[in-house]
Amino acid sequence: MSELRSLYPEIEPFETGFLDTGDGHKVYWERVGTKGAKPAVFLHGGPGGGFSPKHRRLFDPALYDVILFDQRGCGRSTPFASLENNTTWHLVADIERLREMIGADKWLVFGGSWGSTLALAYAQTHPGRVSELVVRGIYMLTKAELDWYYQFGVSEMFPEKWEGFIAPIPEAERGDMIAAYRKRLVGDDREEQLRCAKAWSIWEGETITLLPEPETSDAFLNPDYALAFARIENHYFTHAGWLEEGQLLRDAGKLANIPGTIVHGRYDMPCPMRYAWLLHKAWPKADFHMIEGAGHAYSEPGILDRLIRATDMYAGKA
Repeated sequence: MSELRSLYPEIEPFETGFLDTGDGHKVYWERVGTKGAKPAVFLHGGPGGGFSPKHRRLFDPALYDVILFDQRGCGRSTPFASLENNTTWHLVADIERLREMIGADKWLVFGGSWGSTLALAYAQTHPGRVSELVVRGIYMLTKAELDWYYQFGVSEMFPEKWEGFIAPIPEAERGDMIAAYRKRLVGDDREEQLRCAKAWSIWEGETITLLPEPETSDAFLNPDYALAFARIENHYFTHAGWLEEGQLLRDAGKLANIPGTIVHGRYDMPCPMRYAWLLHKAWPKADFHMIEGAGHAYSEPGILDRLIRATDMYAGKA
């Protein structure tokens, strides 16, 4: 068996800036790689997660010109943790503005977890602007998926961590955990807001890898990170991503002419494998890689190997 591929060496951006959206947000973006090479955009997870320097390393810098950006309200974008004018469709419009800014006619779109949701929404809205689509940890944002992770399902797999997640919520309100958290995350009690943000964030950080991985989960403990992550993620999930139920799967036919790669861990807890399988069946042109012995995180070896191989392949690298 060939050696597993891993991240490219550390790299700094050659250009950075802020996109003024015109409706109160300034979106931080950066470009890495080689100016004028194959254009690509990286869509981070959450929503509200921001991107990290490691994400720059998913692409061969000699062959790609990559835009990475912090979606509205998180990372270095401002205003911090803001929910105003912050919906899936605002983000789709931001992606288009960034494409126009660098003058790319089409670009490779790469997204994992919530980033896969956003990538599918963007590609189905602007199929003619997507040269290839690489999606990992597929999330369709259906009611069944939200219930599985925030109500009943993953609770059965991680009972000790579930206790920590439900702890800030009175028993009488636990029938709708997303709504109960919403009340507190947008409330005026700063102390309660932060306590709930941490509990929400830690639940995700500690259930996304197949085996405990402190390097991944510890980031979710940072209070600033937790606040933006929990508020924005809960805001999107409260509104089902401003998507019609089942919309992304229903409209998968719009991807028919886009080459793509789907990568999903067999034991992905936040994002059940079934939805990646359904997308694979609805979009047969895409390569499908189900990774045994892997959870949700892009950093898990088998998942990372497939992602790097995909970006190499689409840049024409053998």
